[in-house]
Amino acid sequence: MNALDPGPEMHALVERLYPLCRSITGNGVRRTLEIIDEYLPLTVHEVPTGTQVLDWTVPAEWNIADAYVADPAGNRVIDFRESNLHVLGYSVPVDTTMPLAELRAHLHTLPEQPDLVPYRTSYYAPAWGFCLAQNTLDALPDGDYRVVIDSTLADGHLTYGEHVVPGRVTDEVIVSCHVCHPSLANDNLAGIAVAIQLATAIAATDPWYTYRFLFAPGTIGAITWLARNAERIDRVKHGLVLACAGDRGSLTYKQSRRGDAEIDRVLRHVLRTSGRPHTELEFSPYGYDERQFCSPGFNLGVGSLTRTPYAGYPEYHTSADNPDFVSAESMVDTLAVCREAFAVLDRNRRYVNTSPFGEPQLGKRGLYDSLGGRSDAKQAQLAMLWVLNLSDGEHSLLDIAERSGLPFDAVAGAAEALLGADLLVACPQDAAARPDPATRSTAAETKGVTG
Repeated sequence: MNALDPGPEMHALVERLYPLCRSITGNGVRRTLEIIDEYLPLTVHEVPTGTQVLDWTVPAEWNIADAYVADPAGNRVIDFRESNLHVLGYSVPVDTTMPLAELRAHLHTLPEQPDLVPYRTSYYAPAWGFCLAQNTLDALPDGDYRVVIDSTLADGHLTYGEHVVPGRVTDEVIVSCHVCHPSLANDNLAGIAVAIQLATAIAATDPWYTYRFLFAPGTIGAITWLARNAERIDRVKHGLVLACAGDRGSLTYKQSRRGDAEIDRVLRHVLRTSGRPHTELEFSPYGYDERQFCSPGFNLGVGSLTRTPYAGYPEYHTSADNPDFVSAESMVDTLAVCREAFAVLDRNRRYVNTSPFGEPQLGKRGLYDSLGGRSDAKQAQLAMLWVLNLSDGEHSLLDIAERSGLPFDAVAGAAEALLGADLLVACPQDAAARPDPATRSTAAETKGVTG
């Protein structure tokens, strides 16, 4: 992997995954996970059809070999081999001939976008259908049409994958992206590509938290994971759902149901101090799998990071969401924000000033001298003063960054310098749960990190 510019590799992965016909179950999901496993070793789980998962049941597995509509002359006018979007997802098998007037009830178009093919599904109600451009439909002559969908709906499995980056504690951060969409490049493939690079980058940092990356079909996959992990859900301290990670729009952060979870505060701080154009949204029970993680029974601190949000761009769920629509530069930018945010999570601590009566003399401890020649000397000095003033055991480094208006990196750097001068000690409450980053705890090894 190219650590200096991962953009080309991420875009190449989007192009490689794009042709696969994915759905909420089936061989397309398995093949997708096999390819991800080449970049990021996965533990793959197969959950049988009929398994009860919370209020849902794992559905029959769907696979498709071919599908087409042939005109009266025998020409394939709608062809699954040209685009897997042409078939209504989860279509039952069909092999029949019918007049165009009857066939129209099974055809889906976008009249307002007449050149584009829509993406449509019917997961939980038996149906069949085709999707096509309105212009194609308008050009079809009357007559009898051969209709074939060579698919199977049978007992099988729901498949999802996990990759765990062990941390120094077993408290977890979840990063989730969905793998159920067919040829849609921004709406899910860009998120997959970013997640792979993010996991690799975090593994190189000796992280404090354990990071669990989920590659699962939307809705039913997240629900299945939650049902199978209910006994250990208290380990999940933070989380982020990645989707629509590669379009050219500015970043959008949708907060968790809590609204004030640490992940919400971290993303707001990172985005605001970065100077990037961005949008912040309050939680709503509409969107991606943050809906499941933030359902009231779990109420996890899981937000959602996208560029242009769910259904917010004309190409959404259409054939125009292709690899050309996805920007390598945008994926790199999304990756950078994720890395910055998780670096803040990993380093956020509370400290106690060991010399709280009056301002301690920094010069005699060499702290001012250490700033000499630095272009950010004034900011670093100000950060030290803020850290000393607010390190009362009640304020975290993120609290200090937010109140001071300084970047978190400046505040954390000041804290490290002050720790080295014995002017700070870890807050007693944090010392047990979150020792100083310099302390190489073996908590994760002692407790065991499960995959």
